[in-house]
Amino acid sequence: MLERLNTESLTRLPADVEKPPYDRSRLTPGIVHLGLGAFHRAHQAVATDLAMAATQDLSWGILGVSLRSAATRDALTPQDGLYTLALRDTAPGGEPREQLRVVGAVQRVMVAEEDPNAVLERIAYPQTRIVSLTITEKGYSHEPATGHLRWDDPDILHDLDNPIRPRSAIGLLVYGLALRRERGLPPLTLLSCDNLQANGDTLRSLVLAFALRIDAALTGWIDKHCTFPNSMVDRIVPATRDEDRARIALRLGVEDAWPVVGEPYLNWVIEDKFAAGRPAWEAAGATFVTNAAPYERLKLRMVNGPHSALAYLGGLLGIATIGEAAALPALRGFLDDMMRCEIAPTLKGIPDVGLEGYRHRFLGRVVNPELPQLTRQVAMDGSQKLPQRLLATIRERLRGGDDIRRLALAVAAWLHYLRGVDETGARHPIQDPLATPLAKLLARADVAARAAAPSQAAHRRAMVLAGYRPVFGDLGKKPVFIAALAAQLETLREHGVLHALQEVAREPQAAAPIPDDGEATVATSVREPAGVGA
Repeated sequence: MLERLNTESLTRLPADVEKPPYDRSRLTPGIVHLGLGAFHRAHQAVATDLAMAATQDLSWGILGVSLRSAATRDALTPQDGLYTLALRDTAPGGEPREQLRVVGAVQRVMVAEEDPNAVLERIAYPQTRIVSLTITEKGYSHEPATGHLRWDDPDILHDLDNPIRPRSAIGLLVYGLALRRERGLPPLTLLSCDNLQANGDTLRSLVLAFALRIDAALTGWIDKHCTFPNSMVDRIVPATRDEDRARIALRLGVEDAWPVVGEPYLNWVIEDKFAAGRPAWEAAGATFVTNAAPYERLKLRMVNGPHSALAYLGGLLGIATIGEAAALPALRGFLDDMMRCEIAPTLKGIPDVGLEGYRHRFLGRVVNPELPQLTRQVAMDGSQKLPQRLLATIRERLRGGDDIRRLALAVAAWLHYLRGVDETGARHPIQDPLATPLAKLLARADVAARAAAPSQAAHRRAMVLAGYRPVFGDLGKKPVFIAALAAQLETLREHGVLHALQEVAREPQAAAPIPDDGEATVATSVREPAGVGA
């Protein structure tokens, strides 16, 4: 049985494994991080490790917090917080390539569900200067279409009445900040690193909304003194597999219970608005800007949107990994066309040559054979992801009366995927915080379609689905969107993914663009149901 990776075994690792070049016994905690999953450990934690290595400022140790699961804590605590990051790709000669680094920035891991008050105390710790988050889109207890806090969320309802034992990330933040204010401690920075449009602004609005229910004076203190930088992070980080653990242990000569695997590419852009200082993350390649919005929009639309489209279309075909899906010529061509023809025109202010390079780089990244990423992993939580990944782009296209066939197919693929069966007949799990209401929605849509005249069935189904406001917001009132969605849903239902890809690859019939903002459009859409299934 192999020895465990820990402080003692660190010095005996092979010379080609990078190690923290600083004295970890001198680390002091400056960051509390909520959501200590693989994504954080593959970007922010390693960037902090590199920043401390470059500057020898060891005041930025990370206290990691898992909101519910004890798995990460149980894996890393016996390892003194150490873990391995394996960056994998293919060398120019075609052979697999892997670079290993043991990351030392994480000092301790806690589980909020076991002792939420201890987490509040850590947020209120005098040396804490940043609280950061990678809790995924669903962790914000908000309505995806509007960004508003969901007051009917069970965890939010619980937290309003339980200030000492909050469950939600928002509750932990607000009650932790309340302790800081009560104790006369300085404010701090709250840094969201999740794939949300304007993630810092969104987090700020949610925190202030909850705080206002608690204490108006606290709301004013947070608003005046704390900062919420917007940020964008881009690195593909698939789930760690048993074969990853075995391969990494063989190279290390010790066992790492939970290494992290990722691609070498990392792009991290952050607004430089920090209330109490920050690590020198630029030493790890981070870019600091005054306004992150263009970078967020670029990544959400040109990376996350196509990534989700690959997951749903590939998943419906029964394809297991994103790389295999992206290697399918019909799917790759669809992605390329969607990014070039429908997404890129919405990214004003970025030179076309930059967008072209971004598109080609993304298409190369997702076929990395050394980084298999399950379509099921990317397909999770679609109700939380699609509003910013696809629907925001659709809204912008509709305002100009522009073609949305490919974007509509990606959205239709998500809705079709929610039925839980792929085209081979195999079942797949639906992992989504709105899984129950979405299942009821699909059933209502089917009832509406059966009750309609045959020529109107597809349109009625799409109207019911697009009318689900928590996801689609006002798009349910946009007839052009409903018509496009109905057409793609019907093609998927009747003919399957490959036929749908062939259809959208054809040039559309020439027509004058019609902005989707008037009653005339509504009347035309209703009078011409035959166009829905074309």
